[in-house]
Amino acid sequence: GLKDFAILSDGTVYKNPKFFRSLETKLAKEQRKLSRRKIQALKDGRKLSESKNYQKQRIKVANIHETIKNKRTDYLHKISTEIVKNHDIIGIEDLLVKNMMLNRKLAKSISEVSWAEFRTMLEYKAKWYGKEIIAVARNFPSSQLCSGCGYQNKAVKNLAVRKWECPECHAHHDRDTNASINLNQEALRILTSRTVGTTELA
Repeated sequence: GLKDFAILSDGTVYKNPKFFRSLETKLAKEQRKLSRRKIQALKDGRKLSESKNYQKQRIKVANIHETIKNKRTDYLHKISTEIVKNHDIIGIEDLLVKNMMLNRKLAKSISEVSWAEFRTMLEYKAKWYGKEIIAVARNFPSSQLCSGCGYQNKAVKNLAVRKWECPECHAHHDRDTNASINLNQEALRILTSRTVGTTELA
């Protein structure tokens, strides 16, 4: 998710540290300074490769980008390792990140959380530890289904709805926790159907 990075079906919450946002102001300031030095070097008729002030500032900006990347990657490694080590079966949403990035309001936040990189880490670490990753179909309405009775509340499709009450069984749901429980149940269903199919073929 975007509010929290990940919520497991047992209620475990991994916060979204927003590493880029925490250094965004500093980065913007240093990038403006880099732009000014570029303009000045060109005015003075100097090549950027020969402008010491420009090169020093370019390295400073690159270092901030590197810091953000390293912090994010380290966090993803810690979470993915912890999840894979502690769970034999891991169900995840099969998100089409490329299409989601077309939403201008969410693009920066989606890019920052690096879902695709996180999934890659989960998949190769699962192979290392002999665990199972099951990607639930992207059209599965994980947020809309009541994890208690199965009622589908299509109004929950609106991302602004964070909590809701099932009109059928009156269970109270947190959007993300409810979705994680539904994903867990669907992943187990998929695994069971695969196992049954394999047994029948054998």
